[in-house]
Amino acid sequence: MMRLGQCLCGSLLLTICTALALGAQSVVVDQGTFSVSIGVEIIGSEEFAIRRAGIGRTASYFASGAVTLSHNGESQELRPMLSAHAPDGAADGYQMKVTGIDASEIVLNLDGPRFVSSFRSAAGQEEREFSASARTRILEQFVAHHYYFLGDVTDGMTVPIIEPLSRLSINLVAGAWVDEEVRLGPNRVDARKVVFRDGEQERVVWFDRQGRVLRVEIPALQYVAERLDLVG
Repeated sequence: MMRLGQCLCGSLLLTICTALALGAQSVVVDQGTFSVSIGVEIIGSEEFAIRRAGIGRTASYFASGAVTLSHNGESQELRPMLSAHAPDGAADGYQMKVTGIDASEIVLNLDGPRFVSSFRSAAGQEEREFSASARTRILEQFVAHHYYFLGDVTDGMTVPIIEPLSRLSINLVAGAWVDEEVRLGPNRVDARKVVFRDGEQERVVWFDRQGRVLRVEIPALQYVAERLDLVG
């Protein structure tokens, strides 16, 4: 069973609330819903919103969501909150709370050339550090909207990735962008497809022309997230 959560209070939440209080300077760049499947079975959904505060290279992005899963008699909810900066969406900080099976809380804060992280669960508290660079993105493996921040990478680019829940630091290598139709419900939608590789594992993402994530597949895990709100 994959893990999922609920908002945390802390420095990132304060930053987001302050930025969003700017009102007219905060705009929604994407908002919607995904279905979540493992194999042929739909096991849950993901709702999310991504906002931008400010303009140009000084802008900041704030992404929040709620992923709910139920599989093999076990339920889990994840509420991640991610802060990133312009122009490319590299991560500033992250918080997440998991409820249900494997309940836990995660906080990552950027401190110079590293992310300092805190993991709290029934097993206790764990502190860890991850290297950070100007390209570092934060992805939760089963959170589809986080892939929005990979929407401007180019063929052959290597992107440092932190997966907070799995405690992994990896490099994703982007393949070539391919124009391809993707099926969303009964419709076929024009999209750009790119395959990201981490060694032998692939993550396949379809984006529309506005950079919105339409579909995410991780074949090794039989995971599929498919956009629901853009189906006419």
